[in-house]
Amino acid sequence: MNTAPRKVTALFALAAVAALATHAFAGPRPASVPADFIVTPFGYFHPSCVNHLGKDDVLRQGEKAIQRADGTYENIRECAYPHYRADGEKAVGDERAVQQPNISHSWVVSASSTTSSAYGGITAEWFVPPAPSSNDGQTVFLFTGLEDINDVVTILQPVLGWNADYRSGWGIASWNCCVNGAANEGPHAPVNAGDHLFGYVLSSYSCKGSPTCPTWYISLNDETNGNFASLTTSNDGQTFNWVFGGVLEVYNVVQCADYPGSGDISFFNLSVINDKFGAISPAWSVNNWYSGLTPQCNYGGSFPKQVTLTF
Repeated sequence: MNTAPRKVTALFALAAVAALATHAFAGPRPASVPADFIVTPFGYFHPSCVNHLGKDDVLRQGEKAIQRADGTYENIRECAYPHYRADGEKAVGDERAVQQPNISHSWVVSASSTTSSAYGGITAEWFVPPAPSSNDGQTVFLFTGLEDINDVVTILQPVLGWNADYRSGWGIASWNCCVNGAANEGPHAPVNAGDHLFGYVLSSYSCKGSPTCPTWYISLNDETNGNFASLTTSNDGQTFNWVFGGVLEVYNVVQCADYPGSGDISFFNLSVINDKFGAISPAWSVNNWYSGLTPQCNYGGSFPKQVTLTF
C-alpha cells in the first residue's frame, strides 16, 4: 500500500532540525571554473549567487524575492557572475542553468515522462546508497523533480547529494533554480547510508484543477533519523508537464569507483498525480545522456514497478 498521502500530511507537522552543513564542496574541476565556485544541481555558481533559505522562508519567484519567516521580504539580487556547466562551458547572456538536460550539464541517466496537461506532484521513496569507494572530489546528486518542457525556466527537486553540502558525506536539500540567475536551496540536513528517504514535489491543494499553480512544496525526508529538508516556492509562471522519476547527476567523476558502491539506485512507491489531484501512471522512458561520456560505467535504467538507475 502506498502511504505517501499519510506521510505528506504528517511531514507538514514536523519540527525543523538544525543544519550543520558546510558550503557545497567540489574537488577537481575544469580549468575554466574559478576555484571559489561551488557545485549545485544546476552547475558551478559563485557563492553570492546561491541563496540559502531557512525554516518557513518562502521563495516568491514572481516578486523575485525571499519571504522570510518573520514576514519581511529580501530581494533576490541579479547574479553578477556567470555560471558553468559540468564540462566547464560558460553559460552566457540570458542562458539559464536549467535547460533540456544534456551530458555537458552532467545528467548521466534519468527516467521521465510528459503530459499534454499538467502534473500536480510526485512522491517517491529511496534508500541512501553506500558511499563511493573512491573520493576524487566528485559530487553525486540523486533526485526526482518537475519541469516545464515547453518553457524551461525552473526545476523543482528534492535532492540527495554526496560531497555536496557535506564533505565526504550524504546530505538532503530541496532546490529551485534560477530566478535572476541565482540558485535557491532550502535548509539541508545530513543523512547516512541505508537511511530510508521519502521525497515529494506537490502543488497546493487550493490549486486543484489549475494547470499553473503558484504555490509548490518540495521536501526530502529521512524516515530513519527524522531529519528533513523542505522548501516552499512559487512556479515562476511554469506549467509543470515534465516529470522525472529519478535522475543521476554528477560532477568531477573520473573513475567508476567514484559512484556509490551499490551500483544502482531504485526510486520506489512512485506516485504521480495530475493537476486535479488524480493518481496517474506515467509512461516512463529512460533517457540516455551518457553517450560519449568518460568513464563508461554500465549506465542504464529500468521500470515500471519502480525506477532503477544503474551505474
